[in-house]
Amino acid sequence: KAMIDQLKLFFEKHLLLESPAKLSEEQLKIASAVLFLEMMHIDNAAREPEQAMIASILQENFSLSGEQIRMLLDSAENSRQQATDYFQFTSLINKAYSLEQKIQLIESLWKIAFIDGVLDMHEEYLVRKIADLLYVPHADFIKAKNRVHEHHANNTRQH
Repeated sequence: KAMIDQLKLFFEKHLLLESPAKLSEEQLKIASAVLFLEMMHIDNAAREPEQAMIASILQENFSLSGEQIRMLLDSAENSRQQATDYFQFTSLINKAYSLEQKIQLIESLWKIAFIDGVLDMHEEYLVRKIADLLYVPHADFIKAKNRVHEHHANNTRQH
């Protein structure tokens, strides 16, 4: 009997603690972070500014502490290395995000792409691919790019 109780306890602790809503929210954070990391790794530019940008996007979108961001990025990096394609991440985002939220995600990807001042063709290709997988209309994809590009240009001029 004690053994059964222990097993029950184990399952309750590990399975019931995470309500489906909470689980999918965590998975969504990871899915978004994976796409951001993929963006960072696709060009061979310096990682530091991109890493800082990713951290600030995650902080803004999910209001996480520095420690939570580090943990999230660790999980996301593991998922990224094991993944064979983006579908497992984009399908989660498709289920949960509104079009506005998806556009915001695409905008975040553009921010990571533009942070080093150079838009690499691989970066552009990746944003386009993810936008397609998220069914973001082409016009919104372009508008998001222009918004981020203008903002980046204005900020660079001021410095």
